[in-house]
Amino acid sequence: GTNDSKGTKVFALTGKIENSGLVEVPMGTTLRDIIFEIGGGIKNGKKFKGVQTGGPSGGIITEDNLDTPIDFGALIRLGSMMGSGGMIVMDEDDCVVDVSKFYMEFCVDESCGKCSPCRIGTRQMHMILDKISKGQGTMDDIQKLEDIGSAMRSCSLCALGQSAPNPTLSTIRKFRQEYIDHIQNKKCVAGKCKDLLSFVVDPETCIGCKLCLKHCPANAIVVNEAGEVKPGKKLPYVVIDQSKCIKCGACIDSCKFKSISKK
Repeated sequence: GTNDSKGTKVFALTGKIENSGLVEVPMGTTLRDIIFEIGGGIKNGKKFKGVQTGGPSGGIITEDNLDTPIDFGALIRLGSMMGSGGMIVMDEDDCVVDVSKFYMEFCVDESCGKCSPCRIGTRQMHMILDKISKGQGTMDDIQKLEDIGSAMRSCSLCALGQSAPNPTLSTIRKFRQEYIDHIQNKKCVAGKCKDLLSFVVDPETCIGCKLCLKHCPANAIVVNEAGEVKPGKKLPYVVIDQSKCIKCGACIDSCKFKSISKK
């Protein structure tokens, strides 16, 4: 191990990783070695975005710090923690707002309610994150998240409340533009926040096979109103009724011609 942390540590390596499972490494091993050597790298050749260590109370560590030798002190200095040894790898298709909301929802449920900084703070932060994920947030909400998170760290009675803001605060610090995109552009660049998504059919590549129509659980896919057939095609292309679409993605999975995409 290291001077600060002797011996080995077991991590539960999971997420967008080729080889998931329990791994035991000497303290001081870098995250890059764990993720790209032992873990085999990111699935499907996707780009690495970050790794969440320490469970719901940990922070997200980005590529800039992958070569840091990991021990208890190093993770705290990076804004995360060792915690239970969880290590969740994220790729370019993961949304940090959605991830932060997920972890905050867990902390809301886990709060015992004894102290108001945790009891009220987790609920307020979750409410704001939910607003942002739906494109209803304001730029002031980012500052509110930082202020509430700072108060929770200072005033909560136990480590749950003190560490609950970590995922949110670390993502605001490292992925601030992603929060701004949700607020100002009403856009989730990772395509995870359903309220900000639209599924659309490209009429130029759709051959009108209607396979997507058969797989749609909401009956949101129909033949275009005019029954128009594009040059070179035999059948009219289909369109998606946005008022009925539940954004489940079944249409994308079923389309063999990649004619349906998220916008």
